Amino acid sequence: MPGLWDRFSSSSSRPSSPEQPQQPPAWATAARGEGLGRCASLESSDCESLDSRHSSFGPEEETEYPDEASLPDLELLSDPEDEHLCSSLMQLLQETLSQARLGSKRPARLLMPAQLVAQVGKELLRLAYSEPCGLRGALLDVCVEQGKGCHSVEQLAVDPSLVPTFQLTLVLRLDSRLWPKIQGLFSAGPSSFAPGFSQSLSLSTGFRVIKKKLYSSEQLLIEEC
Repeated sequence: MPGLWDRFSSSSSRPSSPEQPQQPPAWATAARGEGLGRCASLESSDCESLDSRHSSFGPEEETEYPDEASLPDLELLSDPEDEHLCSSLMQLLQETLSQARLGSKRPARLLMPAQLVAQVGKELLRLAYSEPCGLRGALLDVCVEQGKGCHSVEQLAVDPSLVPTFQLTLVLRLDSRLWPKIQGLFSAGPSSFAPGFSQSLSLSTGFRVIKKKLYSSEQLLIEEC
């Protein structure tokens, strides 16, 4: 899994927190393995339909927070380290999406509009504010909606040396105006694209973030933007 804490710490003079044991406990390893399969297993059109019965962390409920009042004002939660980490994370996310493959062997360069980059970064900071290690403790699963399901793109660990404390599933959406032209990207048949071909696709500014704490059995928190 790509990580960016080393990238950040090498350019920062801030002292880092003590290193955690290199071998995470079994529950953390299980959570990492569960993450990449989460979006791939969503077969319905509702990507929020996560079956908590298959979770090793006990029953959980899905709660929607339709207004921004449910989370504190970001200006009151400013943390220079988290802000730098978030900036690096967004760069890594854009690089990852630019090399994504949707469906079976179909290359696609997914582009994040500037507005989407800003909104996602803001939401990730909001969701990390109450965590003991802040954004460093995040495990980010990146998914893209494709028709009635979700395609898992990548799992990103902000700090691979740290046992993750919470898991974020970022569900992005393709611009709906492009759908008639791109349905072939998700088919399993032989590719009609020439070798080396990469199609650029713009993402919608709408997205969803699902937060799951890995150290408690609290209910899921779903942020839809």
